[in-house]
Amino acid sequence: MLLAILLQALSDGAGFAIMGAGIGAGLVALGAGLGIGRIGGSAMESIARQPEAGGKIQTAMIIASALIEGVALFGVVVCLLISFKG
Repeated sequence: MLLAILLQALSDGAGFAIMGAGIGAGLVALGAGLGIGRIGGSAMESIARQPEAGGKIQTAMIIASALIEGVALFGVVVCLLISFKG
């Protein structure tokens, strides 16, 4: 019974929506990880070059990281909504 329902949902195109949502969520997580990694690396390099500006650089880094995480969370929520709609 459950298998029949699943096969019917996949034949209606819901499988493509779920697969697309999964790929989208993966890309969002990958992009957020790369962005935060780049911010962290650049901040550490900047602090090494100019240690007296470390506090300001760290504050800017944390704000930028929070904004990236917010966008990533929004992207994952959109992907979840697409998967549940499918």
